[in-house]
Amino acid sequence: MNLTSTPNRLIDEKSPYLLQHAHNPVNWFPWCDEAFSKAKSENKPIFLSIGYS
Repeated sequence: MNLTSTPNRLIDEKSPYLLQHAHNPVNWFPWCDEAFSKAKSENKPIFLSIGYS
């Protein structure tokens, strides 16, 4: 994990899985209305990650 990078929106989540990706250089969104609104307004698909084991 790169602690010097600016965290993304996942930094405010409770899930340990999501928090481990909070410093990725990716514009991640948690499952929220903002994510769906942004995708719709930009006519972009949703990339859904359900984690891994």
